[in-house]
Amino acid sequence: MTARSRADLPSASRVVVKVGSSSISGDGAFRIDLIVDALARARESGIEVVLVSSGAIATALPLLDLQGRPNDLATQQAAAAVGQNVLMWRYQTSLDRFGLLAGQVLLTAGDLENATHRSNARRAMERLLGLGILPIVNENDTVATHEIRFGDNDRLAALVAQLIGADALVLLSDIECLYTAPPSEPGARPITDVEWGDDLSEYTFGSVTVNGVGTGGAATKASAAKLASAAGVGVLVTSADLVAEALSGASVGTWFAPHPDPVTLATGPVGAVPAAID
Repeated sequence: MTARSRADLPSASRVVVKVGSSSISGDGAFRIDLIVDALARARESGIEVVLVSSGAIATALPLLDLQGRPNDLATQQAAAAVGQNVLMWRYQTSLDRFGLLAGQVLLTAGDLENATHRSNARRAMERLLGLGILPIVNENDTVATHEIRFGDNDRLAALVAQLIGADALVLLSDIECLYTAPPSEPGARPITDVEWGDDLSEYTFGSVTVNGVGTGGAATKASAAKLASAAGVGVLVTSADLVAEALSGASVGTWFAPHPDPVTLATGPVGAVPAAID
């Protein structure tokens, strides 16, 4: 059932949850258990869950004695190769507490533009879900080029939600909700609900590197939310610390209502509906 409001999340059949690098790396690594706890409870209630997780490069930085996100592509790719392995190990270690198994799915933007690759990715994730496995999706940074800075996976999560026909998308951030301007600015107000078709052009969304490890920001989340909602997927943007509340339907975050009459997803490439925010 498509989630038309936050309150529908607990009764959704399939939900995509996305978490960014800064929320689960460095001092934030403890949140992996927090997120896994919430996902395990959601699965116990009958919800199929797909996790889109950034963090491969950020996870590798201390292991490779790197002081910050590398600038050159080759080092980014090498860091991703190391960090993805460790990141999956951390997720699986946490999932072991519930007797759950993770399945790694690595994608690039090109995969979702190619009909054969797109079909294979959809089939693989459907089968993983059918086997009771938690698909954990990340960008395939070891072969990516410009996509390696692709909105910290916010857009990828929106495309995955569209690809598998998810009822809702939850984008986990470092703040509880989106604001009309950067929250540090005077007069910035929280945005609780965005109805389909609302004009967001009057708002100022920032897009900055977070703690030197992530490449997302409020702008990428707003654009990804508009992309997913245009395809009929309800979207909630909130803090990673509130993941349990989000999946339980609590009144948290910024809710983007889905298009009431979305473009059919059965045909054509995902992402065919343009984002409303540049």
